[in-house]
Amino acid sequence: MKNILQKMGVSSNLLSQEEQGFLRENGYLNLGKLLDNASLQVIRNRVNEILEAEGENAGAELMQSPSIRHPKESGACRLGDLVNKGEAFDIFYTHPKVLAAIMLVLGEQFKLSSLNYRAALPGAGLQKLHVDWPESIQNQEFKVCNSIWLLDDFYIENGATRVVPGTHLKPTLPADVMNDPMDSHPDEKIILAEAGSVVIFNSHTWHGGTTNHSTQPRRAIHSYFCKRDQVQQTDQSKFIKKSTLDRISKEAAFVLGLEESE
Repeated sequence: MKNILQKMGVSSNLLSQEEQGFLRENGYLNLGKLLDNASLQVIRNRVNEILEAEGENAGAELMQSPSIRHPKESGACRLGDLVNKGEAFDIFYTHPKVLAAIMLVLGEQFKLSSLNYRAALPGAGLQKLHVDWPESIQNQEFKVCNSIWLLDDFYIENGATRVVPGTHLKPTLPADVMNDPMDSHPDEKIILAEAGSVVIFNSHTWHGGTTNHSTQPRRAIHSYFCKRDQVQQTDQSKFIKKSTLDRISKEAAFVLGLEESE
């Protein structure tokens, strides 16, 4: 996969030594604003088109995939399988700097697990502190890593994501040491960032949404990756459309897990 990543412009040099050290030590990293305002508006418009078109069936793919099985959230709007829903979403699994950060966490053998949209609605969004793996990880053999692409500014009032730095290196999970993982943690940090920013999360780091006290949804797209030998949340071999394959490069298809050999 190294050659494929190189063809996509992915290199560890895209991250500064400071960024690499911060991600390794803290388990998350704000890469800054990678989407300009024009690109943001195109993506928001496309999301709105899909939400209108899918109506009550929005996010149906999340129920169909046996490895996700997200129940419908009364406090959130969701969309699934964005890989197949337009060119506007291609950047979410091909951006070189994002892939460089994923590679730092997972190594060179990784693939996209799922590409979904989630918007925490006003008065909702609070999640327990959790990790995205069923058990703690030993020897830093991390299995999953997420990138959160902010379609709105993230700030305290609208329920920005919280993270407990360094917990990806601990042998315990939130439920092991907290009376109630819904509670605040004394070491948690709130991710404050402008729309267009991308935050990388080692998904073994304790994290969760907070309550949206604003009057507008807090929108984001989650580009979630796993080690190449893991089961995808969205099995692209079953969901992929010919129109998508005709549009994207062979390298991008490989990141989707569609080619098992170079």
